[in-house]
Amino acid sequence: MAPPVFTETVEHGDGGGAMRSVGVRGAGPWWRRIAAYLGPGYLVAVGDLAGGAAYGYALLWIVGVSSLMAMLLQVLAARLGIAAQADLAQLCRRHASRPSALAQWLLCELAICACDLAEVIGTAIALNMLFGTPLAAGVLLTVLDVLLILWLQKFGFRYLEAFVVALMGVVLLCFGINLVLARPDWGAVAAGFIPSARTVTDPHMLYLAIGIVGATVMPHNLYLHSSTVQTRRIPASRAGKRSAIAFASADVIGALVMALAVNAAILITAAAVFHAGGHPGVAELQDAQRLLGPLTGSALAGTLFAVALLAAGQSSSVTATLAGQVVMEGFVQVRMPPWARRLLTRSIAVVPAFAVTLAYGEAGIGRLLLFSQVVLSLQLPFAMYPLIRFTSDPAIMNGFASPRWLGLAAWTAMATIVVLNVVLVARALA
Repeated sequence: MAPPVFTETVEHGDGGGAMRSVGVRGAGPWWRRIAAYLGPGYLVAVGDLAGGAAYGYALLWIVGVSSLMAMLLQVLAARLGIAAQADLAQLCRRHASRPSALAQWLLCELAICACDLAEVIGTAIALNMLFGTPLAAGVLLTVLDVLLILWLQKFGFRYLEAFVVALMGVVLLCFGINLVLARPDWGAVAAGFIPSARTVTDPHMLYLAIGIVGATVMPHNLYLHSSTVQTRRIPASRAGKRSAIAFASADVIGALVMALAVNAAILITAAAVFHAGGHPGVAELQDAQRLLGPLTGSALAGTLFAVALLAAGQSSSVTATLAGQVVMEGFVQVRMPPWARRLLTRSIAVVPAFAVTLAYGEAGIGRLLLFSQVVLSLQLPFAMYPLIRFTSDPAIMNGFASPRWLGLAAWTAMATIVVLNVVLVARALA
């Protein structure tokens, strides 16, 4: 079967998955009905090593708050897709002027390329760790993962979701084992979830914190999730939509709890091994992999770190492809075959990664990785604003507008991110 190219009209694009192609049970045990909804949430569940090494457990509260923000926003994205029967990109095009829609599309494409840049770097470093592949060669090899996406899409959307879930399971298992080997101070871990003003007053800490926010929430996934929830054949009745929203919300919360566990495990491991071990300057992934074995007393730790990095890179590659299709079709009504869209995004990401690798080596590529995460946070409010506005509009939501408390929580989250971004930019320009 040929790889799926969008055959629906543009108004009903699906980001690579057939619209309403996955059946949903209307009755029966809850665990059988919710099984039909599992998947889209894990596509958006994909912290920061330098933060744990430099500041110990102090940034754990940022990991926690970022995960809560991601849950909140992804629940809104699911509600939007189910109730409005359109994804966020399509609604932005309908309710904005053409110049505004074009600007929003370009900002979203920037976020996708920034995310893909991180996956290019992460995959190249993982290949270097596992097989000794030179970084520059690893960057070029990442272009070939378009073949993996094409192969997976041949089997249908559920297989694509299952692949992402499996990869996330590998990541969680690897970091879970490393967390046990790290033997952290659990009292200090608990204290790390208490907010600290130092996060804002310390410029380097703020930079790392904003990178964690960007890497956790990832703005383009708001567009993606509002589209992927529509792959389910949801009953047209109000009761059917209400049930679908409840189960989709449970799916995304479960997926992002898993992502929280992974991100927290990374930071806790870095804090327990590097910060406590007298290596606060570890910020490069290669350094982390080399030091994990000696500092934990297990040669397995470094290998698990590299395997998890490779699995995470491939998982995010799938989501970047799907998100790219959704936003391009939704904002500017341009349809591309999946392989062409994937090749376009990856080519844009490969060029700066390859140039920085050749010019600056490991140190430069590490800084570029963190910068790509900060870019995601800077773009986030441009996706949050229309999402919150649309989900608060009864006319757009067909009677399923967000409750007042949910909208207030979302506006508060957006205001927090805007303030942090403004402080970062102001200090950079000072």
